[in-house]
Amino acid sequence: MDYSNIFRLVNLAVGGLMILGGIGQFFPIGFQSVIVGCYVIIFGAATLLLEFQIPPAVSRWAPFLFSFIGRGIFYIFVGSILLHLPAIRIVAGSIIGIVGVGYVILEYIPQIEPPQNMRDAGGEWGAEQI
Repeated sequence: MDYSNIFRLVNLAVGGLMILGGIGQFFPIGFQSVIVGCYVIIFGAATLLLEFQIPPAVSRWAPFLFSFIGRGIFYIFVGSILLHLPAIRIVAGSIIGIVGVGYVILEYIPQIEPPQNMRDAGGEWGAEQI
């Protein structure tokens, strides 16, 4: 069974939640919260972009985004950054982190293959290469 559309929808939702959580990170306004909010928004925009187009630089500098375990750990990291009051950031961070844990688990289920946009690392890195 092809799960590509399901993974695409999940990744789009996670990217949107990252942007929403990044915007929520700005309040209360402080130097650190603005910097972290900008990073989370950039991470969310990059996640959304990867569902439509894969820039060559991403394959070279962020090859971990092209495997379940790499993307799962990335989602867990971003989700943990957002886990702080107010409630919108806690909800967004929790959902992103749970999806990350799910992706890490999917790495060890051989019956489920990653979608094409998560396999297109340019053949430079990954468990497939021996």
